[in-house]
Amino acid sequence: MRTTQQASFPLLALTALVAAFMLAPIALSVMAGLVNNYSTGISSGLTTRWLHEVWDLYGGTVGWSLGLALLCVLGNLLIGVPCAYALARSRSRAARLFEELLTLPVAVPGLASALALILAYGTLHGFRTSFAFILVGHMVFTLPFMVRTVGAAFQRKELLSLEEAARSLGASFGQRFLGVLVPAVLPAIVAGSLMVFTLSVGEFNLTWMLHTPLTRTLPVGLADSYASMRIEIGSAYTLIFLIVILPVLWGLQAVGTLIEKHHGT
Repeated sequence: MRTTQQASFPLLALTALVAAFMLAPIALSVMAGLVNNYSTGISSGLTTRWLHEVWDLYGGTVGWSLGLALLCVLGNLLIGVPCAYALARSRSRAARLFEELLTLPVAVPGLASALALILAYGTLHGFRTSFAFILVGHMVFTLPFMVRTVGAAFQRKELLSLEEAARSLGASFGQRFLGVLVPAVLPAIVAGSLMVFTLSVGEFNLTWMLHTPLTRTLPVGLADSYASMRIEIGSAYTLIFLIVILPVLWGLQAVGTLIEKHHGT
């Protein structure tokens, strides 16, 4: 027992060191958004002035960003889950080629994907100036993550046997898919949804090219505050970003944990 504890101590120490290294910049940024003057430090006094200024200037981006991310998750559920099933069951070369093409937006820089969307659909003025245009871009970027995550779950051998058993008992495709397969891969669907939400709400490169002055999101506003205002404003924006996003992520993770406990992995 003592040998195990001695062996685990360096790993715990390394983990703590890495965690401190990663969290220190965030803590410093949060502190900078709560002091009167960053160059003076805490001795200048604490204040919520910068938080109020950020909210007055960029508060509207919060609701739009959360709504955009949730719509992106919904779109991935409606398109990505059936697509994952089709690719998992197909053995054709065309399906494998489509699967590889599907992952291209992940490998291609977001700016290039956004430029391609603008060239293809930028002349549709009502569409170009709406949040739907950004939603399409987010869907293109996040869909591979949902398809890959859920597709791996659909390929489990026990699910193939379960589907064949349901087919032999006379279940229709809809009954097999919605009543048997989807509940069986629900933990993977939740994991994919969490990944899609996280990627969508924090996506900047693609959104920066697709947005208009009336369709700013949280990351775009964050970049604006960093580029054109005081460091205290940018840091306060970071704090608001964390305050808004972290509870949502924790809630989604809690839901995922409950589903895994109920349905298994």
